[in-house]
Amino acid sequence: MTIDWIFQPLAALNANAREQGLERQGQLTKPPGSLGLLETMAVRLCAMQGVDKPNVDHAQVVVFAGDHGIAAEGVSAFPQVVTGEMVKNFSRGGAAICALARQNNAQFEVVNVGTVVDLPSMNDVLDSSIMPGTSNFAQQPAMTLDQLSQAMTAGMAAADRAAANQVTLFIGGEMGIANTSSATALAAWATGQSVARLVGPGTGLDLQGISHKAQVIESALAKHASAMISPVEALRHIGGLEIAALVGAYIRLGQLGIAILVDGFITTSAAIVAAKIHPQILDWMFFAHASAEPGHQTMMTSLGAKAMLDLDMRLGEGSGAGVALSILKSACVTHNEMATFAEASVSEKSA
Repeated sequence: MTIDWIFQPLAALNANAREQGLERQGQLTKPPGSLGLLETMAVRLCAMQGVDKPNVDHAQVVVFAGDHGIAAEGVSAFPQVVTGEMVKNFSRGGAAICALARQNNAQFEVVNVGTVVDLPSMNDVLDSSIMPGTSNFAQQPAMTLDQLSQAMTAGMAAADRAAANQVTLFIGGEMGIANTSSATALAAWATGQSVARLVGPGTGLDLQGISHKAQVIESALAKHASAMISPVEALRHIGGLEIAALVGAYIRLGQLGIAILVDGFITTSAAIVAAKIHPQILDWMFFAHASAEPGHQTMMTSLGAKAMLDLDMRLGEGSGAGVALSILKSACVTHNEMATFAEASVSEKSA
């Protein structure tokens, strides 16, 4: 299996639609710029969707689940079985992201790319299992190139399904015990910042646990440093199956021209890898919230990105994006449904 498809060009934004969106914003019954970033979001969506009145009513949430061999190093407060147990919870609709997807009438699915526990067939769960979790990247590369390719292709397939369903906004979520270790390692590789500056509690480590986690990640980065000569090799050596699937999904969505709402710490680590491959992928991305994980702001600064919300969230699953989706809906509804000065017979600002 090959990953050559990830290097194909991304779709271009529609400049005419952007100009039409800007023109409409200038005609609405409000002082120019008074809706702040809602105006910017609406105009960006115009350019992404190629229309003068965009919408995010047809949103889809896809949660990628996979386990991590690095969990064997004691870097998480929870056991690996929780990943599979949470997949079952997703299927039953009991997780935070499930509630938020229902609130927003968003399509929802889970893609299992590799839990350590064998899972039965379940509603809304697609079995794309590649291996029972990654290898322990403290000892060896997390994946072979073929396994990485399979994970990225699972993400591509999710993006293709979204396109077939005429989705107007895609939210990628993740579930994987110890995945903050992979995300921190990727953040350190991508930004050049120290692990000590980036590492956080994940699922709830104490200070001693965080210190141990940092030491494990630092040692692993030193071990693989000479081999991580490209984004693909970095992802292969220290990434996760679900993170690789997110990278594949993001790139494919950019190729298809579908707007992306990035969630938090883990998904931003996928976004930063995707941006190392295709810097222009950022044209297709909104960033939902500022994660409480310490390394998130460093990644956001590196990307030149600005979060829509700051609610001290660090759950993952796509939950922050599920909350931020309401903001994008507000951007669209004000842009689309407000009257123009002419329609409302309201006088415009004096020259």
